[in-house]
Amino acid sequence: MNTDVEKNVDKHNGNADVASIEYTRGGRYYRPRVDIVEREGDLTVLADMPGVGPDDVDVQFNDGVLTILGRVADRLPADTPYLSREYGVGDYYRSFQVSDQIDAQQISAEMANGVLTLHLPKAAAARPRKIAVAAK
Repeated sequence: MNTDVEKNVDKHNGNADVASIEYTRGGRYYRPRVDIVEREGDLTVLADMPGVGPDDVDVQFNDGVLTILGRVADRLPADTPYLSREYGVGDYYRSFQVSDQIDAQQISAEMANGVLTLHLPKAAAARPRKIAVAAK
């Protein structure tokens, strides 16, 4: 279960004037491994989240932070009397600070075979461009 806890702490100077949200979660969760690829026009984030289907992933962008949450169902009922249990089942959670050079309105995501692919297009001002040189 997710719980939102408001903390009135200004991260820059310790004042209690600025409110921010801190997310806390109960239960087991894992930090998915990611690969981040930068191309001329975008960043691509590939997050490994085995056991997570397209309907079980939540991607949010809020106040410059991109958050991914993947939910994994238990393989067996919670009251299963395991003789030995080496494989842990839990949800995936990870967040990233995103610079203003990313066009947040154009972020997209797709899920296939346990891999979440996030496309973060660069804002037009951040993309490289060729400048023509005029002869005089």
